[in-house]
Amino acid sequence: MPPKADPNEIKILVLRTTGGEVGSSATLAPKLGPLGLSPKKVGEDIAKATGAWKGLKVTVKLTIQNRQAAVELVPSASTLVLKALAEPPRDRKKEKNIKHSGNITLKQVIDIAKTMREANKSYARELEGTVKEILGTAFSVGCTVDGESPKDISDKIAEGEIEIPEN
Repeated sequence: MPPKADPNEIKILVLRTTGGEVGSSATLAPKLGPLGLSPKKVGEDIAKATGAWKGLKVTVKLTIQNRQAAVELVPSASTLVLKALAEPPRDRKKEKNIKHSGNITLKQVIDIAKTMREANKSYARELEGTVKEILGTAFSVGCTVDGESPKDISDKIAEGEIEIPEN
């Protein structure tokens, strides 16, 4: 028989799931079963914690201690950009390969960049670099920033035409 698990031991699981939906128990079972947790209960906890992100792919960090799972959302740049676009939730099974043609403001981009820095998810030294990272994500998502291409905004920041505040 394997040794008994230490109740004070902390395990961390990072999962990618669709916000607001109860994930398949079959995908959670191999990860949670050995830790003595019910995949159904944890799936419902994840769905409850990600309710505000309905229909978006979000990264969830499960901190498991003493057979209790704490759900924490980990922001990703693409998810934050898509949330800023404020598109209505879509049916993932019917609508595939969506082009996100919305528009976000530079202020929203700066707010997203600050969120990424607080979560230690940016590798840039300064906020300006993080803003450029978010602009690159906005370009890959397919949206515009202040009605312009994110590439043009990024070039203007590099040339000094647009100032990014330090904090």
